[in-house]
Amino acid sequence: MKAGGLLRADSPAEPGPPAARGLTGGWLGDVRAALLSVLFPASCRICEQLLTAATSIPICNDCLGSVRQITGTVCEKCGKPVEEAEAPDLEMLVCPTCVNDEWGGYAFDRARSWAIYEGALVRAILLLKFEDIDPLGKLFARRLAEVVTNSGAALQADVVVPVPLHRQRERERGYNQAALIAKPLAKLLGLPCKSVLLTRIRPRSDKHLLSYEERWESVRGAFATRPGSQVDNLRVLLVDDVMTSGATLDSCAKTLREAGARSVIGLTVARAVLKNATERLR
Repeated sequence: MKAGGLLRADSPAEPGPPAARGLTGGWLGDVRAALLSVLFPASCRICEQLLTAATSIPICNDCLGSVRQITGTVCEKCGKPVEEAEAPDLEMLVCPTCVNDEWGGYAFDRARSWAIYEGALVRAILLLKFEDIDPLGKLFARRLAEVVTNSGAALQADVVVPVPLHRQRERERGYNQAALIAKPLAKLLGLPCKSVLLTRIRPRSDKHLLSYEERWESVRGAFATRPGSQVDNLRVLLVDDVMTSGATLDSCAKTLREAGARSVIGLTVARAVLKNATERLR
């Protein structure tokens, strides 16, 4: 698997029309942000290095550049990075977990992720998840849009759907971090975003760290489509922040399939690479 870095945090955002930006949203706002960065320099929220440029993303370029993008060979089904020698089925190129269907296999058609869940990316996702840093969601959306575009027909969809939080968890947090990624992603792809199509009807366990088996049990029957939702024959792009075991995407995909979805593609910012997953799934 090849590794690659993230675009710089100070890469210019796409400007809107002059009339729409207004005075404070245009050059004056840029000047003000630059002055504030000089007078009150902020630190990177990951390594505490001073940020040298005005940016809405509180992470330095060194930390962002350390992210390992998934650019090599991946399992056709679950998107796990694999070496060709590891794939038992060389025609389809699937990982040992997916080629062994004794456990039933994933309900989604395929899943893809932008980068490996490690190091600075773990901290960045935690900032998005618990501190509502909207610019991070937009940054992740741009990277996922590139994943979709570069995959051609394989990831084509009709609608973008974020993995939902239970209503109690979303009420406590005030937002759903998956929606912070899904909404700008849908805009970039020119697709509708249906944040209310899926609902979580069973809350997640209060236990902070779950074992592999507990992850699967915690999402069994945990999701449902909202009454009146139109799912028939839709190709759904299901968005979340991290894919660990694949249990959450799998449970959501089962629900969407049962409601009539034509296909379900899982798309996450990060992918945790687990070892010996096949043995755990038996």
